[in-house]
Amino acid sequence: MSQNIFQKLVTLVKGGATQAGEAIIDANAITIFEQEIKDGQSNLDKAKKDLTLVMAKSMDAGRKISSLNADIAKHESYVEKALSKDDENLALEIAGKITEFEADLQIQQGAKDQYDTHIKRLKSQIKDTQQGLDKMTRELTMVKTTESVQKASQAISSNYASSGSKALSAKESLNRIKARQQETEDRLVAGEALRTEFEGESLEDKLRANGIIEDNSGASSVLDRIKAKQNQSK
Repeated sequence: MSQNIFQKLVTLVKGGATQAGEAIIDANAITIFEQEIKDGQSNLDKAKKDLTLVMAKSMDAGRKISSLNADIAKHESYVEKALSKDDENLALEIAGKITEFEADLQIQQGAKDQYDTHIKRLKSQIKDTQQGLDKMTRELTMVKTTESVQKASQAISSNYASSGSKALSAKESLNRIKARQQETEDRLVAGEALRTEFEGESLEDKLRANGIIEDNSGASSVLDRIKAKQNQSK
């Protein structure tokens, strides 16, 4: 077997596997879609839990910052008191403690800033993801409803197809009868048209049609003629 033929066979097998896989996915598309929404909601719930942890750390850092600021303010007052007593060595020692507080304050402030930035980004992502999941949930409801309606319609169509052959035959017979009757009617109309064309209307018919002479064949005309005779005899 040549290499080219072997490659074509491999491609054929891959194509068949792909088609089979797509058929399975199509047959279970709604179930897969629903599970994907559930997985997305589960991941979103975990993200919300992680967000609360980051917010807690930000709050903790905020408390430490407040405490350090209070310690710095308190020790600055100690420095002032030491200087007021001309104890510069003690004031210098207290100032060294203040530098430690300020170093810790810088660390805690940097951590809080990072936490707050992360919180802002997470909140935005969670909001967008939740809106997307809500939209997909609504879409899932609609596709489920559509699927149910289509299945019901297919069942009705299948039942009609299996039991409606006689009705279809009767309808065809009715159509044939109507067609035959219409053909007969058309032939009669055509015959009358030809008769009129070849024989032509009589002079009296033409005068009556144009209102030049009156049509005395009707009951009203007969009644008027009798009345006229009675008036003449009086």
